[in-house]
Amino acid sequence: MSDNNINNNKLSSGRFTEATDAFVEQFTASIMFDKRMYKQDIQGSVAHAKMLVKANILSSVELDKIITGLTQIKAEIESGKFKWSIQQEDIHMNIEVRLTEIIGITGKKLHTGRSRNDQVATDIRLYLRDEIDQILPAMQHLQAGILSLAEKEHATIMPGFTHLQTAQPVTFGHHMMAWFAMINRDIERLIDCRKRVNTMPLGSAALAGTTYPIDRQLTAELLGFERISDNSLDGVSDRDFAIEFNAFAAIFMMHFSRFAEELVLWSSAQFKFIDLPDRFCTGSSIMPQKKNPDVPELVRGKTGRVYGHLISLLTLMKSQPLAYNKDNQEDKEPLFDTIDTIKGSLRAFGDMIPSIMVNKENTYNAAKRGFSTATDLADYLVNKGLAFRDAHEIVGLAVAHGIKTEQDLAEMALATLQSFSKDIGEDVYKVLTLEGSVNARDHLGGTAPKQVLAAIKRAKKSL
Repeated sequence: MSDNNINNNKLSSGRFTEATDAFVEQFTASIMFDKRMYKQDIQGSVAHAKMLVKANILSSVELDKIITGLTQIKAEIESGKFKWSIQQEDIHMNIEVRLTEIIGITGKKLHTGRSRNDQVATDIRLYLRDEIDQILPAMQHLQAGILSLAEKEHATIMPGFTHLQTAQPVTFGHHMMAWFAMINRDIERLIDCRKRVNTMPLGSAALAGTTYPIDRQLTAELLGFERISDNSLDGVSDRDFAIEFNAFAAIFMMHFSRFAEELVLWSSAQFKFIDLPDRFCTGSSIMPQKKNPDVPELVRGKTGRVYGHLISLLTLMKSQPLAYNKDNQEDKEPLFDTIDTIKGSLRAFGDMIPSIMVNKENTYNAAKRGFSTATDLADYLVNKGLAFRDAHEIVGLAVAHGIKTEQDLAEMALATLQSFSKDIGEDVYKVLTLEGSVNARDHLGGTAPKQVLAAIKRAKKSL
């Protein structure tokens, strides 16, 4: 190892007889990405210092110096004046070195009773907790936008699909409320995940705890943690909470991708169900007629990115022996990118959804195609006393006739319908209309407009 490739100014260099190779130093450093946790690192250090005073390890004068120094460091970082050093590897060492420069030897005392192992485990939990507390309101903002569109279009008729084939008529508002229900489950998952994120590992030290008379309960109270890790080995090496967040994110992005796919389809010339706001679309460099749904498409594409991060974290942890290993440094970039992706997607959809314009005439006409009231006719026959399977066969014959003659069931003459079953009367047209079909689904969870409005009212109350 040449002298040109070494340095000797690390706080942790005492055991070594030669300095770290310059490439290895850069390869193993995490400061490029973990510096975004500076607020949480400072927050954790202030709480730790206050606890050390109560344990008679630091004096109140030393505490004041530490808080003053950390406050200055926070200001330097936020003003862009802080000088980050790869030589100090990570956010923790960068701040500690600068603190020692500002307040002297007292800065070195701050690390008493803790290790970078439990420090980073605490920082990342604090950081993720803060991000969850921003994501949850953003999810509710999106839900509010969905409710706004659902209420506006609560009686707008459109085709409901299975296998992407016309199935039965539904209302546009009812379809929107299906999206709302998906996000509701995602919110429940994230709230539950937050409970496990909000566990404090600080005090686990490197892996075995510490000999100093620390008060972990006090530190937890100062940092707002609901519980304290029970085992020091698990405390420093657990990354379940990050994996769980990414699992939530993968499911959430799967839902987002489903929304996006429908928006892309519905805004196409083939469907013409909706118009997306121009500000969320782009044009073509050579085709002037194009209006591309770039935001939904990009969100749909980013779903794979989040799936990859979940697999990355699972793979990262699958073969690690207890306790902390350097592998764990690789937990942050997937987690951070997942957070950024979720927040960006939420912002895009949260602003876009309530501005969508629905082409009511097109959705109505689409619902008239594909014999969407065939099930209603079968139900009508069942109510006349036929077995459902017999009714099913009769309606199938009527549909076959409709395909051959290019007539919808509601367009067929009564005599034609009666040729398939003598039980059909003039009252059949009440159930063959699209309005009659959706209004007949008048029960909790049904697509009837009055039920959609009731669901919206319940949803607004829950928000």
